[in-house]
Amino acid sequence: MTEALRKIPVAVIAALAVQTVGGLVWAGGAAARIATLEEQVGEQRLVAERLARLEEQSLATRAAVERVERRLEGAK
Repeated sequence: MTEALRKIPVAVIAALAVQTVGGLVWAGGAAARIATLEEQVGEQRLVAERLARLEEQSLATRAAVERVERRLEGAK
């Protein structure tokens, strides 16, 4: 019976080691996925800022065209 008790701790230690390694591998994969997502969010933020600037420029261009049209209509 003492031999069975000696084998149990070795098996428990081995199981814990395997689980620890598995957990570290999973955490490494999760960290890589999070880094990729953070990079994508950063790129999207830049695109959103550029889009906002383009929208403002579009509004300014539209206002300028409307002013020109009003002047042309007034000159007739």
